[in-house]
Amino acid sequence: MSNDGYNLFCPVSKACEVLEPRWTMLILGEIWSGAARFNEIRRGVPGISPTLLSKRLKEMEANGLINRFENRATGDISYRTTKMAEELAPIVIELGKWAHRHIDAEVTLEHLDARVLMWNVRRKVDLAAMPRSRQSVVQFTFTDQPRDEQSYWLIARPGREVDLCLTDPGHEVDLYVNCALKALTSAWIGYSTLQRELRDETIVLIGDPALKASFGDWMVPSLYAAA
Repeated sequence: MSNDGYNLFCPVSKACEVLEPRWTMLILGEIWSGAARFNEIRRGVPGISPTLLSKRLKEMEANGLINRFENRATGDISYRTTKMAEELAPIVIELGKWAHRHIDAEVTLEHLDARVLMWNVRRKVDLAAMPRSRQSVVQFTFTDQPRDEQSYWLIARPGREVDLCLTDPGHEVDLYVNCALKALTSAWIGYSTLQRELRDETIVLIGDPALKASFGDWMVPSLYAAA
């Protein structure tokens, strides 16, 4: 428990002492979303330094939010949320929905990060809505970003997790998605829709007709979009 807490008996103050340290709830969200290893967690929360992430993980373990597991054969370390933390999941989700409803969209969209967006897009891709008999490669190009931060590749293979590449994997691209970062972020998080951005040509699709036609099906938006 933090040494600089509220020093109050109120249960809300005690909850804040556990959850308020910066990045704590975002780290929990990453683990709930399937991240288990240090680098996976950091990839989903790129603003945190390795030193601070290590510190937060130790604090969260001490506070009973996560368990740390070591594979003795490989030395790999992984993290899982505890039952206590699992009780928090619907509360944190509702907090996100509340913010989505009440905090101005322009404020939310002020600080964008293409890597974070694509990492989250990758996790939500619905493979069942993509061609099942072959690999599909989709290249996203954010036309308004610096050249070395413009392009990202999703590689979808039947029966496997979708891969995200930050450098050209050398595969033939089936579908090109050219867009402004704000346009895709806005559609994915639910401030606009894919249909609207496609109509306004802030998102342009070039390539495989089947992938273009099913874009709105396999490109699953954030769970907060419905809020």
